[in-house]
Amino acid sequence: MIAQAGNIGDAVRSDCFVRLELKEQGGICVNVRSKVSKLYGNQINKLCREVLKFFDVRHAVLSIEDKGALPFVIAARIEAAIHQLIITDQTYLTSLEDGNSIATPQDHIRRSRLYLPGNNPKLMLNAGIYGADGVILDLEDSVAPDKKEEARILVRNALRSVNFYGAERMVRINQLAAGLDDIDWIANEGVNLILIPKCESADDIHLTEERIQQVKKDKTFPVHLMPIIESALGVQNAYAIASASENVVALAIGLEDYTADIGAQRTNEARESFYARSAVVNAAKAAGKQAIDSVFSDIEDMDALTKNIAESKALGFTGMGCIHPRQISYINQGYAPNDAEIEKAKKIVNAFQIALENGSGVVALGSKMIDPPVVKRAQKLIDMAVLTGKLSKDWREAYVG
Repeated sequence: MIAQAGNIGDAVRSDCFVRLELKEQGGICVNVRSKVSKLYGNQINKLCREVLKFFDVRHAVLSIEDKGALPFVIAARIEAAIHQLIITDQTYLTSLEDGNSIATPQDHIRRSRLYLPGNNPKLMLNAGIYGADGVILDLEDSVAPDKKEEARILVRNALRSVNFYGAERMVRINQLAAGLDDIDWIANEGVNLILIPKCESADDIHLTEERIQQVKKDKTFPVHLMPIIESALGVQNAYAIASASENVVALAIGLEDYTADIGAQRTNEARESFYARSAVVNAAKAAGKQAIDSVFSDIEDMDALTKNIAESKALGFTGMGCIHPRQISYINQGYAPNDAEIEKAKKIVNAFQIALENGSGVVALGSKMIDPPVVKRAQKLIDMAVLTGKLSKDWREAYVG
């Protein structure tokens, strides 16, 4: 009747290690070891007792070695230990941060998405300040097999309690079928987008959606899907995957697993994955979805990253993953529209606005008719140009076409 959860060691920060021993009598005994005990010891003790009471634990010894953990982390670690010892459907929900119940649109800008290990709270706390369009709390590759249960609870609490400063809140679940169990923990906690790793068929999309619908309480709050293509079979089925549901908003490719699957060595030049990347872009665009490139694994070589981004954008990708904050600014700027693209978009949007002002349902640029999807893409490009500081929000006031 003893359970442990959390992380311990000299390098651990913003986390804690808990040891819970259930007793048959004696009430609750809480032992806290922390450098901030004088300041926060009483609050930590109170929280510990509150969580234990919530789960109706009446007799136990709870020992905590604290390394600066915030309340949502402490609560997650205690709950993880409790779930090892007690069968219960109850979950202790931490406070909801302002903004963490805001939905994102299907066409949300997704140039950059920062991967964060789902069992490392230190990296979650300030992730939003770096300016990534999305923050991914990862439950898959970055979490050790024996820490999966702990990570689910921590990620759930982080979705509720961490201020991500407007970044889209994403979670990469585990490969199906284990990933379906992850959904139970996050579907109702304000997650904007779920990444489905190693997706190989439309059935993976359908299974994911079915699970979301089963557990989702607020059916009006959208949960977007981003399948990740990471195998030769996934590339072959890319269009079926991208078009499997309207909730699929983007199609991503993961090149580490893909190159391993085809027996190739991944290189910075990426010639070995040219076909797969082109196929994923084509499938995504044919289905009307965003195409998102793989992460660039060399976090030291910014010149190589810049070149990779330019080639990626030339292929038709609109964003990519990143594994270090220093990559974010390069990615955001690299996928931002260039001057020629902005000028063309300005002409299209200006012509559309003139048509509206004249009460005309026909939009033309010179002798060429402009379809609504073209106008929409141009407006999206304008929005991105404004977001990245390349265009004034009031650009049209001084525009001469």
